[in-house]
Amino acid sequence: MSLAIINHPACALHEMGPQHPEQPARLDSVAKAINLLSIKPTHYTAPLASQAQLSLAHDPGYVSELFNHSPQQGYLQLDPDTRMNRHSLEAARAAAGAVIQGVDLVVTNQHRAAFCNVRPPGHHAEHGRSMGFCLFNNIAVAALWAIEHHQLERVAIVDFDVHHGNGTEDILGDHPAILFCSSFQHPFYPYSRADSQSPQIINLPLASHSDGATFRTAAKQHWFPALEQFRPELIMISAGFDAHQDDPLAQLNWCDEDYGWISAEICRIAERSTNGQSKVVSTLEGGYQLDALTSAVAAHLAELS
Repeated sequence: MSLAIINHPACALHEMGPQHPEQPARLDSVAKAINLLSIKPTHYTAPLASQAQLSLAHDPGYVSELFNHSPQQGYLQLDPDTRMNRHSLEAARAAAGAVIQGVDLVVTNQHRAAFCNVRPPGHHAEHGRSMGFCLFNNIAVAALWAIEHHQLERVAIVDFDVHHGNGTEDILGDHPAILFCSSFQHPFYPYSRADSQSPQIINLPLASHSDGATFRTAAKQHWFPALEQFRPELIMISAGFDAHQDDPLAQLNWCDEDYGWISAEICRIAERSTNGQSKVVSTLEGGYQLDALTSAVAAHLAELS
């Protein structure tokens, strides 16, 4: 069961302006990492998520608004950082659809792991609004699909993007079937609360200039015991690579080996939690220095494959 790679041509056509850091070239950087794999993956073209599927995580009125106001030319400004062009709606539907397909492939044992090389990213999109480059919350949609469609009882989401996954936390909140583990630079965009009173949310706020050793210590102390106790039937990863020391948008100092380490640990926990039937679905979030994105994703995928 080789690694599944899921993408869609529309994801390369979504763009928000020539100077925007969330650019189509990011997909090419990830594709370079995929080409480095010694075990060749199986490639899939993502289906487009339906309005009903997107409404598992989002206000149906918000979903309809994006469908109805998709621009035919130029840009539609959604927030200070987020725009739509005429391809953005299809790309956003494909991004969410890719993670849904990843869940379907992994839960039905067609693959042990899936990686979605898609954009726009998703973890800042809240129940009723877009923000932070994100239109739909791809991982929240797919996690709720896993619960509603596949009747899973325990789904874990691990988010190691440098920015807090505020949208995922907003949508999933205290959902009893979901454990949400999120690491992020703090204080930093989106300036959401770092603490949580919910036992279903394990936040790891990291001070500016923290290195990978600091993250590893915190993950061992807080994430891993919670994940082991939760025994997830499926682990989903919001895979942001912008905590990398070379990334220009943040100030954490992780290296490629840190991404390989956390990916290996996630796979280990997934295997232990499912009696050897490891089930992991990962989707691209941040990562804006193109060479660093290639090397960090390569370390991530080497463990998933």
